[in-house]
Amino acid sequence: MAEAPKDLEERTAEFAEAVREFVRRLPRTIANIEDVKQLVRASGSVPANCIEANEALGNKDRVMRFRISRKEAKECQLWLRLVNVGENQDIDAERKRLRQEAHELKLIFTSIIKKLE
Repeated sequence: MAEAPKDLEERTAEFAEAVREFVRRLPRTIANIEDVKQLVRASGSVPANCIEANEALGNKDRVMRFRISRKEAKECQLWLRLVNVGENQDIDAERKRLRQEAHELKLIFTSIIKKLE
């Protein structure tokens, strides 16, 4: 496998978009304001580095970019865990779904990295 499938670029971009939609619904607390900044940054880094991996100059660069995507997906799991959703069960369900997607993306990147090394 020389590069990630193009649909992985789309899947990661959709994840970043879903995170942005999710954070708009969160309660505005001091902690959330800070955690959301980190979450938005990390979620955007996942597709950005996936795209960079597909445009990599060589295998070492490609592996490094996928490692960064994996690291950022893992970081998203943490920030999603930490944000305060209040008492809203719908927002909590969306958080769980996003944490699961971040976990699945992390596993996909791990698999790609193993194949490339």
